[in-house]
Amino acid sequence: MTPTDQLQPRYLQDPESRRLEFKERFSKGEQVVRTAVAFANGAGGRIVFGIQDEPRKVVGIPEEKLFSLEEKIISSIFIQCAPAIVPEIYIQATAGKTLLVVEIFPGSYKPYYLKKHGKHGGTYVRVGSSNRKASLESIEALERQQRKVSFDSLPVYDCPQEDVDLGSFKKAYRALTGKAIGITHLQNIGLLHPERDRVHTTHAALLLSRSPVRKRYFPYAKLECARFKGTTKKVFLDQATIDDPVHEAVEPCMAFIKKNIALGATIGEIYRQDRWEYPLEAVREALINAIIHRDYAILGSDIKVAIYDDMLEITSPGPLPDLLSFEDLGTGRSEIRNRVLAPIFKDMKLIEAWGSGIQKMHDELADYPEIELKLQEAGYAFQVQFIKKETLGTKRGPSRDQVGAKQDSEKQPESGQSQGRVKAESGQSQGRVKAESLKGRILSGLALKPLSKAEISAKLGMKGVPGHIHRMVRELLTKGRIEYTIPEKPNSRLQKYRLADEKKDEN
Repeated sequence: MTPTDQLQPRYLQDPESRRLEFKERFSKGEQVVRTAVAFANGAGGRIVFGIQDEPRKVVGIPEEKLFSLEEKIISSIFIQCAPAIVPEIYIQATAGKTLLVVEIFPGSYKPYYLKKHGKHGGTYVRVGSSNRKASLESIEALERQQRKVSFDSLPVYDCPQEDVDLGSFKKAYRALTGKAIGITHLQNIGLLHPERDRVHTTHAALLLSRSPVRKRYFPYAKLECARFKGTTKKVFLDQATIDDPVHEAVEPCMAFIKKNIALGATIGEIYRQDRWEYPLEAVREALINAIIHRDYAILGSDIKVAIYDDMLEITSPGPLPDLLSFEDLGTGRSEIRNRVLAPIFKDMKLIEAWGSGIQKMHDELADYPEIELKLQEAGYAFQVQFIKKETLGTKRGPSRDQVGAKQDSEKQPESGQSQGRVKAESGQSQGRVKAESLKGRILSGLALKPLSKAEISAKLGMKGVPGHIHRMVRELLTKGRIEYTIPEKPNSRLQKYRLADEKKDEN
């Protein structure tokens, strides 16, 4: 055991977190082994001995005590923890002091626990910078990790298949993917689980269903939306509960957000352009991430969308997946919690590529220098905040009532001529992505009910019926994706559009 370099370790500048804990000295009791268990049950972590945490100060470990301290730590972890946890221990020299660092790696045989308390009383998980005794749901989640099984893929044995209505999902899926979906395909994508001589629905199927049974099994799989007065939760100005199937929840939530944020205007090179108070595409991405990555096994928690005078906040139950750190966010690295729902969302073009969501938010925020993106864990939840930077002294735009119907959220406003040129030169690939996104949203709306062009535009938050909506509807008609409700009178003022008749489901 030899000291590492004398440079100050980067972690000494970091606060304690789900992967880092400081100890001034080793103390008797369970604190160190609880931390070891919590780290092994999570993303791993580092316990650093020889650091006073508050205020932060390097006190070091006397050299003559290093080996005895190492022995105590190894012995305590080995004797008290099950399954066996094997830490890596090394010396870190800094500022003329010596630290002892204990590295705990993510365990392969979860759940880990304190032997004397047993699995149900001695399992700990890391929440922020503290160790918490694991609930039954948390222990079950750790056991699923061990089996490499996601919660949404589990069969629901006491729910008859005929009680789960997937009609609206099948219609939307076919509209967005062009694929008919029968029994075999439902099994292939994980919505049905064959076992012996029976076929069971899965949790994912329930979450996509419009049947009342969904609310019985998942009463908290909903979005609670609120607009508050000022910067606290004392006074509600508006409130809504969105209790739709998960694939249909985005649009009504975005409608609530548009209703409760301001719309201003900027002048580009040629046109006056409407500009939302927050970047809607970034907000939409955060909302989709909250829905697809939330932990549906957590009881009693729903997704919360809160709008304050100074911030828009989206909170989703469940922390970051264990093997994903905050440093990984925005790099393209991803870890999928819901392994059935996520590929379905990708097929339906609700998400574009794995690991691209955070980067897309940052890209959209380039046009909003007055908004700061903050990502954090809040208790046992993940939170995305769009915060107004007070130092800029920006003035809120006019209210929705002053402006009237709002601009299409696909159009991103420019803050000046140079940005207008940059947007114009960004190439055709981004335009194709925008068009596909718009097409998917039109088809999603028509999956619920027939709509006129004016109703389609209003649903998308547009004023009037822009030319690109006429073109998109014409393209969908030509490709056979949608059809007239009054085919004998294509130009009727009562004309609406619906999804083309589905092919008979194939087994």
